[in-house]
Amino acid sequence: MSLQGKTLFITGASRGIGREIALRAARDGANIVIAAKSAEPHPKLAGTIFTVAEEVEAAGGKALPLQLDVRDENAVREAMARTAGHFGGIDALVNNAGAIKLVGVEHLDPKRFDLMFQINTRAVMVCSQAALPYLKQSANGHILSLSPPLNLASKWFASHGPYTVTKYGMSMLTLGMSDEFRKYGISVNALWPRTIIATAAIEFELGGRDVFKYARKPEIMADAAHAILSSTGRSITGRLLIDDEILAEQGVSDFEQYRYDPAGGPLSTDLFLD
Repeated sequence: MSLQGKTLFITGASRGIGREIALRAARDGANIVIAAKSAEPHPKLAGTIFTVAEEVEAAGGKALPLQLDVRDENAVREAMARTAGHFGGIDALVNNAGAIKLVGVEHLDPKRFDLMFQINTRAVMVCSQAALPYLKQSANGHILSLSPPLNLASKWFASHGPYTVTKYGMSMLTLGMSDEFRKYGISVNALWPRTIIATAAIEFELGGRDVFKYARKPEIMADAAHAILSSTGRSITGRLLIDDEILAEQGVSDFEQYRYDPAGGPLSTDLFLD
């Protein structure tokens, strides 16, 4: 399974899981669009579209860094057109950009909900719609969104219902687009981690790097995404997948390699998983 010569458009790819997906595909010799807002260094967050582009090239891929706000549908369409002009097409869209605030309805600023909805749910529709004309031309088109299984247990709504709604919206669009785009031969899936992943988003939302003792490295998500995006003939589509489940299907049995801290405590299960 290889992504050599394939063109991937990855949103939110300047750090974290998006960056790891980009680097994994780059090792195959893929073309990677690093689409994110981070064009200038951040005082607290490492990585920009340009530093990741350099890493992609060093890993063996080709890179196109594009500063992009996924809330702007005109900018998204222009970015897709620029990608196709630069690399000759688009084979996969990875909807990785995300916004999180684990606050309930009572205390959430409506503007924060708007941000989460626009970057999580709405951007999946906007980016998928803009990529569709190019994915139709691909021999093996894929859309992959980083969103969870639809677990309707009330506890996932009780303390952070607004965030849950925006992430579940991504998953519902995934199920719908898998059927809607069946006639075009495009595979559409979602991917979610079994455990918390050691990223800046987790560090800042959960209160520090101590939580990394109970986390896996983002490489597990990158390997899982690679398995999905290199599948052919819609053999994997319409699924809300968990990282270690899809890797187990591919024959992986050693998951200790993905632990962030080998001496850490029991792994902490991610949101939306019982």
